[in-house]
Amino acid sequence: MSLNKSETWKWKNWEISWSLSKNSTSEKNTKILLVHGFGASKKHWRHNQDFLGKFSNCYAIDLLGFGKSSQPSALLNYEPDKKNSIKYSFDLWGNQISTFCAEVIKSPVYLVGNSIGGVIALKAAEILKDNCKGVILIDCAQRTMDDKRLKQSDILMNLLRPVLKTIVRQRVISNTLFTRAANPKVIKKILEQAYPSGKNIDEELIEILYKPSQRKNSKEAFRGFINLFDDYLATDLFDKVDAPIQLIWGEKDPWESLNEAKEWKQQFSNIQRLDIIHGAGHCPHDEEPEQTNELINEFIQETK
Repeated sequence: MSLNKSETWKWKNWEISWSLSKNSTSEKNTKILLVHGFGASKKHWRHNQDFLGKFSNCYAIDLLGFGKSSQPSALLNYEPDKKNSIKYSFDLWGNQISTFCAEVIKSPVYLVGNSIGGVIALKAAEILKDNCKGVILIDCAQRTMDDKRLKQSDILMNLLRPVLKTIVRQRVISNTLFTRAANPKVIKKILEQAYPSGKNIDEELIEILYKPSQRKNSKEAFRGFINLFDDYLATDLFDKVDAPIQLIWGEKDPWESLNEAKEWKQQFSNIQRLDIIHGAGHCPHDEEPEQTNELINEFIQETK
């Protein structure tokens, strides 16, 4: 387990926090960048970064709005531009990751993303083109609330959709939802859903998720994200990525469908592997890190 020292990279007007695995050296040709999911941070890779760092220079990064990175205010589509405000989106985060690769890593890279970090990794891979050697998606977000996934036959949801959008646009509503979720007891209950085996739900993990939520502007990325009703789906991006793709999936993920992941594997030729981790949930890299680390390493050795 490792909580590596944070470094800071200046991107546009913001400070981005990142870390590098121990024992890194210029002699290691393989580079890996770990991209966390919603509400998490680079520290969520506590059981992965230094293991993968034995074979590569392994980086982890805090997305804008999360962890120790800057937290500009959320700007929604209908709102006028304001100083220190940004429209949170997969384009924004994808550009953050691709620019970090170009300016800091300066080498072809494998991108590893969990949950929404998977969609971000795909968008970054599209931008990086040949400078992305492979993409590893761990329980990639399927974004079932996106407008593009709404079935015309679902009359009730079509009727409620405009009301839902109007409600979550209100900052007082998003702030209230965030505040209720951002306490250790609620975080633990959410983790018990996400980690069905209960493995590695410990005080350190709760602190990793809780501490960044107490920063002054931590509510803003939450507001921006819950208002993303029309952004990229993973299926929009697979065909735009030339690099080989690996899917790693927790068998008991309560939020992202394993059956849908199996459909992706059948549908898209650049998805070379679907590896299922039995008994695990939404974050198998932290719940079952030994298996996940070995699967990532196998894929990299096969494709590098």
